[in-house]
Amino acid sequence: MTILEHEGLDGATRRRAPTYQVLVEDIKALGVEQVFGLMSDDTAVFATALDSSGVRFYGARHENNAIAMAEGFAYATDGLGIAVIGRGPATANGLHAATYASRTGSRVLIIYGEAAVPTGAANSLGPDYKGFNATGVLSAAGIRTFVATSAVAARGALADAAAAALQGGVAALLLPVDVQLAEMDLGEGAFAAAPKRALRPPTPPRSQAIEAAIGLLRQSRKPLILAGQGAYRARARAALEQLAERTGALLATSARGKDLFRGHPCNLGIIGSFSHSAARRLVAEADCVLVFGASLNLLTMSFGHSLPKAPLIQVDASRGNIGRWHAADVAVVGDARLAAEALLEALPAGSNAERPFRSEETRRFLGDFDIARDFQPANTTRTVDPRALGVALDKLLPPRRNLVYDAGNFLGIVPYLSVPDPGHFKMTSDFASIGLGFGAALGVARARPDETTVLVIGDGGFLMTMGELETAVREDLPLVIVLMNDCAYGAELHFLKMRDLPVAKSVFPDVDYAPIAEAFGFQAATIRTLDDLHKAAPMLARPDGPVFLDCKLNAAVAAPFMSEFHEFETRKH
Repeated sequence: MTILEHEGLDGATRRRAPTYQVLVEDIKALGVEQVFGLMSDDTAVFATALDSSGVRFYGARHENNAIAMAEGFAYATDGLGIAVIGRGPATANGLHAATYASRTGSRVLIIYGEAAVPTGAANSLGPDYKGFNATGVLSAAGIRTFVATSAVAARGALADAAAAALQGGVAALLLPVDVQLAEMDLGEGAFAAAPKRALRPPTPPRSQAIEAAIGLLRQSRKPLILAGQGAYRARARAALEQLAERTGALLATSARGKDLFRGHPCNLGIIGSFSHSAARRLVAEADCVLVFGASLNLLTMSFGHSLPKAPLIQVDASRGNIGRWHAADVAVVGDARLAAEALLEALPAGSNAERPFRSEETRRFLGDFDIARDFQPANTTRTVDPRALGVALDKLLPPRRNLVYDAGNFLGIVPYLSVPDPGHFKMTSDFASIGLGFGAALGVARARPDETTVLVIGDGGFLMTMGELETAVREDLPLVIVLMNDCAYGAELHFLKMRDLPVAKSVFPDVDYAPIAEAFGFQAATIRTLDDLHKAAPMLARPDGPVFLDCKLNAAVAAPFMSEFHEFETRKH
């Protein structure tokens, strides 16, 4: 840091430095080693100072992707992700990803450039073409916003914004250009000491709630335990498996809790829109459902049809999540693991003598079930069935992998690709949009360089973010891209088909993207058949540098949730 010394009026030596350099040191004091961004004229000096100080600046090609990178990094580390972008048009460009990040709950701080603080002069040199009410727009989007109104206030604003982000969700810090460049005494302003995250002890459930839940469980012959991401974060797997053994329950998860019970003989996989036929058949027989840390949203509920009309016990650490999307008969507010342990303690061994879900017939049915035989492959001479592609990729990709999904009809592949646990599975549909997966995957890849990160993305979302091919190579971020290329906006294609409407505007030419990826420095292959995929097996088994697969899909295959959504919309009207 460049420090200037001068003598004050009182004869004492003052140590001064540009505000941007002081803020860089405060960011380093937060333990931050990397930031993501796209520099603008109003943040270029700040971004360069960060990188020169040892806080690595990873530059994206679009503001949305820069913010998504910070969110993906925060998700993968459970730490603070920082994005630095410009003001005005840059802020507007990044609003999509900022809104998405705020809905994920990841700890993200977005630092924006901002116009100079008004001086009150009567005239200026001309219109501010970048003029934009960032405070108003970001606040309207639900993003907590802090403004550094002066050099003296800048350090405190940074500390407050970082502390807010570390509580979960997005915080924005606006840094006016003149504030960044102004010199300040090093003794001025509040020190941005690393805020301590309040590690609240897990909340135990109330005994009355456990008693009410036990009352339902004692009457159940075929209970089902459904766990979500909240159960994974509470480290509840072992307790839930013991509870299932005690009660004779089957185990299942929401999409975001994917593969929590992987390998367990009574695991049904995902419940809802991503269920396989064996899960749907057995879930329909359940006479009591225990939900741990899952929100029961429209995909988990298959738009209202996935769970039987049976008593439902919902356990969640947040009272507001219980009954939010689906009615609960018994509410248990508390940590998922502690609640499962309390239920175990209240249920003596052998308390459920009748255990039809643990019969030899049920175990044999689940043991013999093979998801690869759960559909009739619809491969053609020039395209592959996305489900068959998923089954094959599951065997070819390194087992220790992170899967990051963009959004679209291709999400039908989700049940066929496994992960080590829910912490290695990320969907980016929190804003119900496409185009955020690429940035998030780059952030995850940076956070976990020793694991293979796989981005599964449709051609629509890819074309929105294709410029980040260059980012992956330039910044040396290990990534395998599986392009699910149906030459269409797949969801819209099936949306129109189901309404007997013309589909021409949702269909696009068959462009081969593999040579384009190769030009950026990827190993690439075009996949039109499963034989093509197996030829690419060596580059997938141990990816050496970025890998790109342009997988040509049979666009006629619709994800199950498309028909569910159509039925739901028809029912509404």
